[in-house]
Amino acid sequence: MNIRQERIKDRIKTLAAKYISQEASRQSLITVTDCLLSDNGKEATIMISVLPESEERAALAFIEHHLQELRGYIKEHSDLKILPYLHAELDYGEKNRQVIDGIILSDKLAEDKDK
Repeated sequence: MNIRQERIKDRIKTLAAKYISQEASRQSLITVTDCLLSDNGKEATIMISVLPESEERAALAFIEHHLQELRGYIKEHSDLKILPYLHAELDYGEKNRQVIDGIILSDKLAEDKDK
């Protein structure tokens, strides 16, 4: 990924997080974890994690419903010449990382307890 694509990706991620924090209800915590930009730069996928997990589907539905408004917000608040079409997905990689961290932490606690 070149510097320009990295800058676009970071800008979309930052502005998406800002928009979601302003527009989403406070029933759940929605975190933008990443933005995946297609090779041609015409599409971007916003990756999110949601707490509590029981609100994941509702949060994803909210974002998918507001993608046009989010795209308009990014267009208004950025200097991007070509704005990619947006998609949203749950970040299962982040969820898996949290599970692995929990396993490692519990193993460390068990080792410390045995000593």
